Amino acid sequence: MTKRKFHQTVVQITILSEYPAEWDSLGDIAHEMLAGDWSGNVRETRHKILNGKQTAKALINQGSDPGFFQLMANGEDAE
Repeated sequence: MTKRKFHQTVVQITILSEYPAEWDSLGDIAHEMLAGDWSGNVRETRHKILNGKQTAKALINQGSDPGFFQLMANGEDAE
């Protein structure tokens, strides 16, 4: 198992607008909050340190690949 540590941070975005908020990316949300018609607030709701196995599983659950952090599916470092 890798000895590296990884961090999982969960953030919550609250948007106030005069119409239903629609977006395709975080960039869209940021733009509307900074220069558009939305009032918004971002706050961290959770921070957790993960080991390699937990990180590999979290990446897979996100639809990503453990290789993003040079890990194998079991959490070991890829060589």
